[in-house]
Amino acid sequence: MLDRITSMAVYVKAADLGSFAAAADAMGISPQMVSKHIRFLEDRVGATLIHRTTRRQDLTDTGRAFYERCKVILAETEAAENLATDMHRHPSGLLRVNAPRTFGGLALPPVVSAFLDRYPDVQVELTLDDRFVDPVEEGYDVTIRIGAPANAGLSSVPLGFYHLIACAAPAYLARHGYPETPEKLSEHQCLIFGQRAGNTLCHWTFARDGRSHETRVDGRLFSNDWRVLMHAALEGRAIAFGAEAILREELKAGRLVRLFEDYETPKRPVHALYLAGRKPAARVRRFVESLEAAFAPKA
Repeated sequence: MLDRITSMAVYVKAADLGSFAAAADAMGISPQMVSKHIRFLEDRVGATLIHRTTRRQDLTDTGRAFYERCKVILAETEAAENLATDMHRHPSGLLRVNAPRTFGGLALPPVVSAFLDRYPDVQVELTLDDRFVDPVEEGYDVTIRIGAPANAGLSSVPLGFYHLIACAAPAYLARHGYPETPEKLSEHQCLIFGQRAGNTLCHWTFARDGRSHETRVDGRLFSNDWRVLMHAALEGRAIAFGAEAILREELKAGRLVRLFEDYETPKRPVHALYLAGRKPAARVRRFVESLEAAFAPKA
């Protein structure tokens, strides 16, 4: 079965150049193949498009009308292909991203802002949600997931780890002292992520020399929003236990000090997921590259 668009292109070329031989030479095919494409179109429309003799060829009335419409269709097809190619190569259009609330609300904004500055033809819709989302069913271009990815049909790019660390503001440590070991945290005020459930105690996990143990912690401030705890930590109210990715800038600036650096603390892998298969659109590729530059471990 011949392709109609290709047959239309051959037909227009034959009409423009005035002969099958010239059209064949211009398109790199045989005159017999040109004839085959023309017959294919004539069979489809049920009419003769070109009167052919041994000395000349002329378009019929139907052939002239068909010729004009074919030129429009071919021009629109080329425009559509050029648009798709340009969008595939040049980042543009709407990029829908889903991420967990804490990571997305505190670690992603600088990456998204820099991405928007670099690619002015892209719009970003960032949705923050701690529930498990199906990126295919819900139409997300990129999904950031903490933990091992389990979605079939999705490509996965590692973004390092969601690594929990203990830290405190210099002002807090100046007033209350530096806890020498994790066990000493029971003598300090701590910031607890989550909701207080009755008298249930909160525990933070630390490991050293291959041995892991949980340290009981307590405090006066509980919240399921890390921005609240971050603000309190920076004010020097208590010790925090949060992800290094969202504390990185505060630690670098000295506004927070990491504690217990010689202990291991929990960490879970972070991945960027996008639809597998054909090469993704430029806006998806470039955004994933931006995520890798910001979060993936440096070699």
